[in-house]
Amino acid sequence: MNKFRILILALTFFISNSFAQRESLQELIDIALQVSPELKMYEAIINASENRIQQNSNLPDPMISFGVMSLPVPSLAFNKEMMTAKVIGLSQEFPFPGMLSAKENANKIDVEIARQQYKDKSNEIIKELTQSYYELIYIRKEIELTEKSRQLMKQILEVVRSMFSVADASQQNVFRVELELTKMSEMIAALKSEEAEQLSAVNSLLLRDPAAELETDSLPQPGFIQINVDELVSKAEMNRPFLKGILSAEEKAKLNQSVAEYDFYPMFRLSAQYAFREELQPEGMPQENMISVMLDISLPLNYGGKVTAMVEETKSMQQMYRQQYSASVQMLKREFGMAIAKLKSLKERIELVEQGSLIQAKENFNSAMTAYQVSEIDFMNVIEAQNNLYMIEKNLYRLKTDYLKQIAELEFLTGTKL
Repeated sequence: MNKFRILILALTFFISNSFAQRESLQELIDIALQVSPELKMYEAIINASENRIQQNSNLPDPMISFGVMSLPVPSLAFNKEMMTAKVIGLSQEFPFPGMLSAKENANKIDVEIARQQYKDKSNEIIKELTQSYYELIYIRKEIELTEKSRQLMKQILEVVRSMFSVADASQQNVFRVELELTKMSEMIAALKSEEAEQLSAVNSLLLRDPAAELETDSLPQPGFIQINVDELVSKAEMNRPFLKGILSAEEKAKLNQSVAEYDFYPMFRLSAQYAFREELQPEGMPQENMISVMLDISLPLNYGGKVTAMVEETKSMQQMYRQQYSASVQMLKREFGMAIAKLKSLKERIELVEQGSLIQAKENFNSAMTAYQVSEIDFMNVIEAQNNLYMIEKNLYRLKTDYLKQIAELEFLTGTKL
């Protein structure tokens, strides 16, 4: 009985792992974002940045001191001299008012920068997974179309062999069809290799075994968009985490300038000491204990212009980030212009194929098959018609896949859904 149960469990496990998992693109994206080591790295950076705020925005720890004052040598007696005392002291440093809050504000920006980096990396993972997923769908569709074309070629081969048997077709015709079948078999083998590579790319983002099977949905119908460069730039400036990160970095440079400027102002240290004194011997004269309070003030002389140099450095960093932002927007405009031109071309070509050449190619193939069966045309016409239909169908799916991949690229560059 136990052996039977073990066998059932083993079969269940084998069957459950033998079938490909069927998950939607959105489910795959959710998994990729959840398991990504890079995102976990940015989460750690965010946590580290949050912990750094308290490190630099609070007073330094106070100092407590113990010692003796005016102890005579060599007797080392505490009751021989009037000035001899045991001393305990406490001191606390204070920066100029406002400096700690300025440091806190500057460190808070680090958290925001890390969060924008996290979001931008998330969008990049979504883009990569989406594009790889669509490419996998395309390759599988090409395999399907090639297999369908091979099956049609097999039907043609049967017709040619039948006609050859009654001397209506030559041996050369049979060889030609068999050659086409061989070419298609080789093409399917090559496509299977490409499918494995693309499947590995998808699984790598999911932290799965590279060869883990995965069922894909059919290629979605592209939703054609009408948008111009200015609209895309506006969306990017509002939503792209990368651009927001640059603006946050510029803001941090401004806050660092404020922190640096506080070095033009003095620092303070308040200290207090209490001295314990013993009765003098041999007279036995009692002595009162003593207390001292001191306020130390630093002199910000800016030796060698060191503070000025720090302030100028922060100003240069602000300028650098402003130019980086402008350069990034300029690059985006270029990429947006190229992307819009490509989307327009893809849309026009998709419509031309769907409304024209695909319909014509199907009609041409059906007509060629009918005409060949009644010996009105040579089989070469049939092969040509079949190859033409195959190429047009494959090209249509290539165009649709490229359109969807380009949309995914634009959504990453703008940081929002289109």
